[in-house]
Amino acid sequence: MKDLVKDQRDNGVFLTCLGFGMGNYKDSKLETLAQNGNGNYAYIDTMQEAQKILGTEFFGTIYTIAKDVKIQVEFNPQLVKAYRLIGYENRLLANEDFKNDKKDAGDLGSGHNVTALYEIIPVDTESKYISEENALDPLKYTTSTTSQHQYELATVKLRYKKPNEDFSKVMLASVLNKPIHINEASEDFKFMSAVALFGMQLKQSEYIELKDKKAVIALAEQGLHNDPEGYRSEFVRLVKSYRK
Repeated sequence: MKDLVKDQRDNGVFLTCLGFGMGNYKDSKLETLAQNGNGNYAYIDTMQEAQKILGTEFFGTIYTIAKDVKIQVEFNPQLVKAYRLIGYENRLLANEDFKNDKKDAGDLGSGHNVTALYEIIPVDTESKYISEENALDPLKYTTSTTSQHQYELATVKLRYKKPNEDFSKVMLASVLNKPIHINEASEDFKFMSAVALFGMQLKQSEYIELKDKKAVIALAEQGLHNDPEGYRSEFVRLVKSYRK
């Protein structure tokens, strides 16, 4: 099935996979097929989820506007001692694959937003988690003068192809170093942080100390203001109903 999907993808036929119901559901299989078909995948088990996927987000789910989307973040070692990406473990690419147009990657639908959370350790902070694996490579910020990029925390590079093209384009954006307290963060950021924290709790991550779901609920409830369809409230309900 995977080979068939890849062959049809090269002919301009994209595949989006939707799983329905309860029972023998294979999330990884749907994801593999959709990823190789330059499409999206989703699981529908309630009327609310059906409305979200087939109503609110229909064109984003079905209509791909960019294929083989790759994102690379380069942190400034003058400010960042170490970093790690939270989640997306099954989507990681080698550094050299970023510019390789033959390497398949993710796809974006119309109106889609993609959020990636990074945890960073500042240069003036001691941490037991620092190892050679997450040390920064000598890239842009170590080859340039200190004054030229001293106020930049990171550079975000996005590479993508149009659906009917085989050669990628690249976009660059710099992120300034403007740290703020979590209490001053946006409601969206607080809610995303709550989701990430709950995911790490479920996986019993070694990187967190907040292992009580009350911390997740408190953080998520600060991000419920912009919730017209009630999806965020549904997340809070699921966390409250969770039992170890």
